[in-house]
Amino acid sequence: MSHLPSNPALQDIQEKVEQGERLSFEDGVRLFQTNDLPFLGQLANSARERKNGKNVFYSVNLHLNHTNVCTAHCVFCAFARRPNEAGGYTYSQGEILKKIGEVASRYPINEVHIVGGLNPDLGLDYYTNLFRGIRETYPELFIKALTAVEIDDLAKRSGFSWEDLLRELKSAGLNGLPGGGAEIFAEKTRRKICSEKATSEDWLTIHRIAHQMGLYSNCTMLYGHIESIEDRVDHVLRLRALQDETHGFQSFIPLAFNAENTPLELHGEPGGFTDLKVYAISRLLFDNVQHIKVHWTSVDLKMAQVALFFGVDDVGGTNLNEKIMHDAGNETPRDLSEKSLRTLIEQVGYTPVLVDSSYQTVAVGGES
Repeated sequence: MSHLPSNPALQDIQEKVEQGERLSFEDGVRLFQTNDLPFLGQLANSARERKNGKNVFYSVNLHLNHTNVCTAHCVFCAFARRPNEAGGYTYSQGEILKKIGEVASRYPINEVHIVGGLNPDLGLDYYTNLFRGIRETYPELFIKALTAVEIDDLAKRSGFSWEDLLRELKSAGLNGLPGGGAEIFAEKTRRKICSEKATSEDWLTIHRIAHQMGLYSNCTMLYGHIESIEDRVDHVLRLRALQDETHGFQSFIPLAFNAENTPLELHGEPGGFTDLKVYAISRLLFDNVQHIKVHWTSVDLKMAQVALFFGVDDVGGTNLNEKIMHDAGNETPRDLSEKSLRTLIEQVGYTPVLVDSSYQTVAVGGES
């Protein structure tokens, strides 16, 4: 029998987890309704260690937000600027390659992560030329770029189907999609926070097509704004259903809402208690996704360490130069070193494993 502390109200769910049975929507809601955080953590940690042992994965990556010009009006966003608004920017291919070169000369990056606004001035050629330039100059880099929302916007403006557009981008060097833009799938809530973005079904369909083409991706959920616990469970189970079909999601990344400088600032942010519940319950519901990743720039480094005992097995990357979360008031480091990331993992008794976004192992224990 399990060594977990007793929680009679959740004993049936515990038995399901220990026997490898899939949890239901109702199970997920009940887990969110409990305040027994130690029980949730230990149950999720047991599931996490069955999948990944004592390994904790990370990457040395560079974030490039190539433009903050965006036509969408999302109420949770502090990053975007309207076309012709003061503070808007767009990097040229040359500027991006220069930025990659500057960082690559200081850090052994293995991945470049490119996401930005829905900029009406950037056509398909901008992205294909950019990816080809990166691939030719830095052939070893994994190019993880463009959310499904960006894919949808670019396809509509370019007159391409999603499939044809993804084929063009893959041919130019794209390796995978980052998984952002999912926000929350429940339609009523989604319309309130990001009505001008691709719909939830569009997001899922684009990832389905990408997976069928061999482009793996992550998946995300933005939580702690106006969503309900039912919305959260619904979101995870829709992703789980697509994973049953395509097996293309590499990791799930819960993203804590950062409220500062956004229209929802007065609504507040999720606290650490909610953060840990989301990580733990995500691990328990996602029986078919190998990795649960903490995006430490949306919480903080100390919370990232604690999350490793609540179902998380991936601390993400160094996230060099990340802007979107920092523009919303986040004060985590912008240039975290690989050594610091390894130390964070080792301090709590886990083994750091350096990987790229396809989870190809580069080094174990930080040894290169």
